[in-house]
Amino acid sequence: QVHLVESGGGLVQTGGSLRLSCAASGRTFSSYSMGWFRQAPGKEREFVAAIGWSGVTTHYADSVEARFTISRDNAKNTLYLQMNSLKPEDTAVYYCAAGLTVVKYRGAEEYDYWGQGTQVTVSS
Repeated sequence: QVHLVESGGGLVQTGGSLRLSCAASGRTFSSYSMGWFRQAPGKEREFVAAIGWSGVTTHYADSVEARFTISRDNAKNTLYLQMNSLKPEDTAVYYCAAGLTVVKYRGAEEYDYWGQGTQVTVSS
């Protein structure tokens, strides 16, 4: 069992930055692949970024490539998402997710545990 709690969301102007954190409970955090997803009002949840258990492998959605950076600190049981050059279309609730047997990284169905989400709002 993994319990995930996101933090770091807020209101920021276009071009600004935010850093999201996802604190995980349990001693097996380092065994899980982790991902960030987001859901805007009226839209389906979409993949943002993912990272393998060791932190070496990362994947990004095309829409955030070169602007967002996913990282993890296994010693602190924490996942991060550094978001730079934010745009109004990045406005959404951001969720972190953990999966033990993630293969394709981009599919929400591969993740077993989800946080409650944190709101990110980018004003124009």
